[in-house]
Amino acid sequence: MACTVAQMNNFAMEKKTDWSIFNVRVNVNAPVDALYKAWATPKGIEHWFLRQAEYKGPKEEQRGNTSYVEKGDSYTWRWFGYPDTVTEKGSILDLNGRDFFKFSFGKAGNCSVTIKQEHGETIVELVQDNIPVDDQGKHAFYVGCKTGWTFYLANLKSLFEGGIDLRNKNEQLTDMINS
Repeated sequence: MACTVAQMNNFAMEKKTDWSIFNVRVNVNAPVDALYKAWATPKGIEHWFLRQAEYKGPKEEQRGNTSYVEKGDSYTWRWFGYPDTVTEKGSILDLNGRDFFKFSFGKAGNCSVTIKQEHGETIVELVQDNIPVDDQGKHAFYVGCKTGWTFYLANLKSLFEGGIDLRNKNEQLTDMINS
């Protein structure tokens, strides 16, 4: 069923966007513990999201590739499709070792990941909040991050369900939706 322009205008006038928060969700045919490991270990998060993930504990000790990160750890992340000079630095704000993982995400706010069962499916839900509501926050963080998380959660699903990595791994290709 198509919407008319009048219906779209009415919807836009009725709904006010909260630019400080968004959520994205995906169902993934995988066990909760495997999905948690995909967020909470360097090897796990590199499998579907990052080219390189470095975590350090409170005394600057580097976490092993298969070690679970802990609350208070700091991180440095690098992506495929970008040079080493493009990094994100932040910290692990909270986690429970099972199905919840929260981290700071630079100037873009904080991200909370919850893995849960819903109607017989495993759901990965990411909420990004504390997004600045200035023009940069609205465009770069709300729109940009929501677009990025949508792709990366689709890649998480793709890798867990079919083994196909959708990321662009060629730094020479720029302005790609998959890096």
